[in-house]
Amino acid sequence: MKRHALIVDDQPDIRKLILMTMESEDFQLHEADNGVDALRLAQNLRPAIVLLDVMMPGGLDGYQVCEKIKADEVLRQTTKVILLTARGQRTDIERGQSAGCDAYLVKPFSPIELLDTVDRLVVR
Repeated sequence: MKRHALIVDDQPDIRKLILMTMESEDFQLHEADNGVDALRLAQNLRPAIVLLDVMMPGGLDGYQVCEKIKADEVLRQTTKVILLTARGQRTDIERGQSAGCDAYLVKPFSPIELLDTVDRLVVR
C-alpha cells in the first residue's frame, strides 16, 4: 500500500512542478490549493508528508495548517510537514519552526533538495 503525500500550493504551476518531482517516489499524491482543504485532506488521509506553501488565500495560511496538524493527536505521530515558501527571512523560518514544521525550504528550491528532504523525514 502506497503512503500518501499531500501537496498544497495555491499556484497550479508550482503544484505541477512538485507533482512531477514526487512522482518518482513511492507515494499516492494528493493536491489542495488552500489551507482549509489541506487540513481536511490531512485529517482524512493521514499522509506521511505534507508539502505546504505558507502564503495562501482563504481561512488558513501554511503556518496555521502546520500548527493544526502538529496539534492533532494522530497526525502529530504520522505526518511530517515541509514548508515550501518564498518567505526566506530568519523571522519566517523561526515562525515555521515554532509552528512545528519538520523542514523549511525556500522557493525556488531544488527538486533534488526536496527529494532528499522527503527521504530524510519519511522512513520507508
